[in-house]
Amino acid sequence: DMPPRVQEIVTRAMVRGFKDAASEGGVTVTGGQSILNPWPIIGGVAQSVVSMDELVFPNGAQVRDLIVLTKPLGTQIAVNLHQWLHDEEKWERVEHCISKEQARRAYDVAAASMERLNRCASTLMKIHGAHCATDVTGFGILGHAENLASNQRNEVSFILDLLPIIRGMSAVDSTLSNGDLFKLKQGRSAETSGGLLICFPEHQAQAFCDELERLESWQAYIVGRVEQGNRSSHITTNVKIVEVE
Repeated sequence: DMPPRVQEIVTRAMVRGFKDAASEGGVTVTGGQSILNPWPIIGGVAQSVVSMDELVFPNGAQVRDLIVLTKPLGTQIAVNLHQWLHDEEKWERVEHCISKEQARRAYDVAAASMERLNRCASTLMKIHGAHCATDVTGFGILGHAENLASNQRNEVSFILDLLPIIRGMSAVDSTLSNGDLFKLKQGRSAETSGGLLICFPEHQAQAFCDELERLESWQAYIVGRVEQGNRSSHITTNVKIVEVE
């Protein structure tokens, strides 16, 4: 339980942070309401008016496109693991595969990733001729890739052969129910404030990654390719795991 004075301080700080993030994204906040809730959360609904030629639609992937992901995976496990630091029984389930220091570091990486807006990436993807895009959130990278593939005009499939994962989270994922608890390496683990999943012409993908890293000091990853297919998506059996820190 949070004392009333602390509630007031925390609520004001959250609203200030929300407005700061909106301002960074070029958004004006209007209106709003506050209600009592068991957890301190904040959110909003955005509206925008743009011309058709400014949009990247989710249906234009072409054979031989390369698929790019702009943020690492594993935020759900990293946040849960941070909570387990204060729960001895739960921590005992993973202490043989990760240290408390590593868990705290993973949480810091996840927090920094979640704090980072997709604005720069969304601007650059248009400049580099993206054929289609979506964001990776509650359904995991494979869930969103499947949804994106199912909406393509062309008969294509998405093949994912690389997963960039916050360091240590792959090992934790494997430890918990043999990977069936969070399903991170299965591509089903939810992400909060996840990155963009973008299909680029073959010659533009690396240029996009290089420019994004130059501007934001965060690496983007070529995680797959587009092939002739049946509007499906899958992760290869020999998928490469890249640990991010």
